[in-house]
Amino acid sequence: MSSRSGSTRDYGTSGQRHHSASPPAPEPSDTETEGLIFYHMDLYGSKERFDIFPEEPSGRGDRSLGDTRRESAPSSEKVQRPQEVGYDLEKEVAELAKMYGLDEDREKELELLGGHLEKVESRWPPARTEKAGLQGSLYNRSKSSSSVKDPSQSTKQQGLPDEASQGENQSKARADDEAESSTWSRGGLSSGGMSDEWNSQAVSEEEVEEEEEEEEEEAADVFCSTCKIPIRAFDKLFGEHKDHEVAQLPSAVESEKEEIHKNMCKLEEQIAQMENVASHLEEIFITVEENFGRQEQNFEVHYNDAVQVLAQKYEEQLEALGEEKRQKLEALYEQLVSCGKHLDTCKELTDETQELFLENDKAEFMKAAVTMVDRLEEFLKQEVNLELSTLPDFEERAIDVSEVEQLMNSINAIPAPCAPVINPQAPNAATGTSLRICWGLFSDDTVECYQLCYQPVSNERHRDGQAEHTLKVKETYCTITDLLPNTQYEFWVSALNASGISPPSERAVYVTAPSPPIIKNKKIQSCENAALVCWESRDINPVDSYTVELSKLTDEENDDIITESIVGIPNCEVLIHLQPTQKYHICVRAQNLGGSSERSEPVLIHTTGTCFYLNEDTAHPLLAILDDGFTISCDELENPECDLPVYDNSFTRCIAILGSLIPFPGKHYWEVEVEEDTEYRVGVAFENTPRHGHLGANNSSWCMRHIITPSRHKYEFLHSGMTPDIRITVPPRRIGILLDYENCRLSFFNADIAQHLHTFNSHFQHYVHPCFALETPGILRIHTGITTPLWTALP
Repeated sequence: MSSRSGSTRDYGTSGQRHHSASPPAPEPSDTETEGLIFYHMDLYGSKERFDIFPEEPSGRGDRSLGDTRRESAPSSEKVQRPQEVGYDLEKEVAELAKMYGLDEDREKELELLGGHLEKVESRWPPARTEKAGLQGSLYNRSKSSSSVKDPSQSTKQQGLPDEASQGENQSKARADDEAESSTWSRGGLSSGGMSDEWNSQAVSEEEVEEEEEEEEEEAADVFCSTCKIPIRAFDKLFGEHKDHEVAQLPSAVESEKEEIHKNMCKLEEQIAQMENVASHLEEIFITVEENFGRQEQNFEVHYNDAVQVLAQKYEEQLEALGEEKRQKLEALYEQLVSCGKHLDTCKELTDETQELFLENDKAEFMKAAVTMVDRLEEFLKQEVNLELSTLPDFEERAIDVSEVEQLMNSINAIPAPCAPVINPQAPNAATGTSLRICWGLFSDDTVECYQLCYQPVSNERHRDGQAEHTLKVKETYCTITDLLPNTQYEFWVSALNASGISPPSERAVYVTAPSPPIIKNKKIQSCENAALVCWESRDINPVDSYTVELSKLTDEENDDIITESIVGIPNCEVLIHLQPTQKYHICVRAQNLGGSSERSEPVLIHTTGTCFYLNEDTAHPLLAILDDGFTISCDELENPECDLPVYDNSFTRCIAILGSLIPFPGKHYWEVEVEEDTEYRVGVAFENTPRHGHLGANNSSWCMRHIITPSRHKYEFLHSGMTPDIRITVPPRRIGILLDYENCRLSFFNADIAQHLHTFNSHFQHYVHPCFALETPGILRIHTGITTPLWTALP
């Protein structure tokens, strides 16, 4: 019977989400028998069901509802205890469904218990939910009053559990249970005041939402390339994306990352371009400001000079005008004084004449009259100048403004600029075919453009024959293209404006970056932990240094990733330490003051074993090297000392050839494939082994010799002409040679059967060369780059 208490756990949780105001069932009376608890058979109408809908006080509703909420707190605590214990809810529901014959409704109950009710209730408005909870609580309270009649009766039933009363209560509870079960199934667990139509619509919407959420919760594992969204593989097989092109989600993510990376690179390029443009605009802005300042200063100086000249002209003209005025006034004053004197004389003569007329004595009159008449005649004979000595008008003076005009015209006539200064070459500012030249103008001169001239640097005898190139630029920098790699050029620049051209600057020498070196493939040697790389420069002029770049090749990484760089190499070869059983791409760059060259063509190096090449300069004239570079042949031996061309370092008597030097300490293994009817010698030799002798006949070579006698195949292991007495029963077709510098051993093996043939124990004072010789017509095939077999280990 404890299953009913556990079965109410989810309903209690749903009731908490509803915040319904369900009244608690009456507490058991104190007279209840201690240790005995009787559970009602009615799942939906019992007091345990009411306990699963605890309601927190919301501050609204009547006082009776508030009291019931306070009384429901103990019941809520009772319901939470089974949740803490962790009852199996599905098992309890299955037992109840089987007990009441509700097997066919089991799926619906599971869906309701699985959270559908919570989603339906979450869509209810708060006011409606509260109302529904209130109605549901009233409904539950009425049911509770019908199922639990009164405390005394309950106590009596618990105290006297006779079979008749229990059977009657069980049958009544079962009837009530079935009635309420049908009510809950029709209402879809809705509250007491909701309409059936609204409940069915809510449940249907809740089922649709549940299906959609279940689909969303299922993780997407493929990417639809058509719709550009992640989807489930199920949708590709049976859904709407059935005919669409899809890809695995990780590959789609990587593809999108690559696309984003490409776009980011393009965006970075645009940013770099815009930054360059912005920098250029800033330079132009500063240049405009500087030109404005210089022009403003020029205007001010010229206008001040013009104003000063005008002021001087004004003072001069004003002074001349005052002088003319003074002269006029002086002339008029003199004329006025002369007129006054003449007028005074006239008045004096008039007065004397009038007095003479008043004389009564005729004799006296006649004497005075004769004198007066003479005086009057003499006075009247004097000429009187009645014209003005000067005119009141001043003469018009023409102001000479030619100097002012010249000054005004000189405002726009700026002087020719001074000579610019070329900056020295910046490191790594050149490529193999281009140079960036920069210069400056350390004056306030106005410049319209610059004239840049350049030519290749040569000795004095051929300087006149070099072509000179000229171009005009607006900025104080220029990039020259189409140049020769690793070549020096001299540059000079002049500034131009409307007034003329400046003197040329001092000549500056720039150098282009070198050409990519050429790696000598046939001179590359390698072993399991090192490689010797040789190259040559394609430039006539020497370079400063070289840089070797290594890229370790794997199945997952890109071969363009540089894993190691060796810089500052002065010569055209380098010994590189590598990791065993790896593949490397090796490139070389040349460095000079101008910068770094492009990468050379990469070479592939395997560190699985020792690799060397045959030195053609040491080959006998009758010995031929086939196209693969590792097969030697000899067609005739009639005249080994023939008159064929012989190099200084080639063998003359023994038809032999040396391989490249093995300059790596440690163990080195290679194999020689031979023919049974061919006589040969294979081994190692020092660099200075005599070219006119046979291999193994001196103390500078060690070799294995095969000769054919009438009775057997004879094998000799020669050093200084001495050989041990060794008989080999199985003629080797593939000879393995193991050179061990550290243990001072040279061992020979029959590689076909992993048989040890012989070992020389000798201290090698120098690094040695592999050596090969033919004593009869035939061929030898050399195999390098082989991992040292385990069976070559000697005690």
